[in-house]
Amino acid sequence: MRAKIQNAFSGKIEAIGLPILALCWVSFFWGTTWLASKEGVKHMPALQLAMIRQFLGGIMYVGYFILKKEPWPRGKQWGTILILAILNFVCSNGLSTWGVQYISSGLGAIIGAIFPIWIVIICFFKGERIAKLAVTGLLICFAGICIIFMDHLGDFLRPDFQFGIFLSVASTITWAFGILHTKKKAASFNPYFSLGLQMFISSFILFGITQTADMNIPLTEIPITAWWAIFYLVIIGSILTFIAFIYTLQHLPTEVSSIYAYINPIVAIILAFFLFGEPLTQAIAIGVLVTLTGLYLVNKSIRKSKLK
Repeated sequence: MRAKIQNAFSGKIEAIGLPILALCWVSFFWGTTWLASKEGVKHMPALQLAMIRQFLGGIMYVGYFILKKEPWPRGKQWGTILILAILNFVCSNGLSTWGVQYISSGLGAIIGAIFPIWIVIICFFKGERIAKLAVTGLLICFAGICIIFMDHLGDFLRPDFQFGIFLSVASTITWAFGILHTKKKAASFNPYFSLGLQMFISSFILFGITQTADMNIPLTEIPITAWWAIFYLVIIGSILTFIAFIYTLQHLPTEVSSIYAYINPIVAIILAFFLFGEPLTQAIAIGVLVTLTGLYLVNKSIRKSKLK
């Protein structure tokens, strides 16, 4: 009897512990990928880095499921995968990687966290009513962003900084569209296999873009530092953390699994301060806390609307 109780108890602990551990992994390591991207784009074109990262990550996923003889997508599933490849990886990941070529990794991470704002705005233009809680959250987010940019007012005079901000914001908009499209067209298809196909397809689209625009450099000219950044992004960012992320979505409530979005920017800012010497001023610290508070209210409003 005692053995049965112990086994049942340990089973519950394992059932709870593994998803929480996966969430901790996502919360920390997705924050570190901003620094890896920043290091990589110091030595090579940003879109080429994104292209190589997605090709290597995609081929690992796809190769694994080919060996497992996993069924391939059928019919309309291919259309959904193609659209998500463009929204999530060509646009969102590609543009955010390009953006940190011109702005700090910490600032890129902060902007990357505001995608829930666009979900609310997109839904509003589709005719959905915006709850008061969401409006409050949007206003608080705007105030937080203004506080953060108090230290960057002079930087806005630089065209490259303006371009970096534009790319980073655009990447969050496409990510929001990707999330909404996933919810609308969600199919009963292996999410890990789908993820790999999205990466693989996006790498060829990015290759066509970068090759046509003559943005690539020879692989032999990419320094070892950039290759280490790419390998980190592939193994940690594209493989292990995405697997952990999907696992948390499957085993934890949405309000718990979304915590990573608030921790990622904090991890990126703190590590960037110690590793790259990026500024960590009082205005940035206060602005981040205010912005994340606003994002929490926006996310809470989105979750409430789903329950109605």
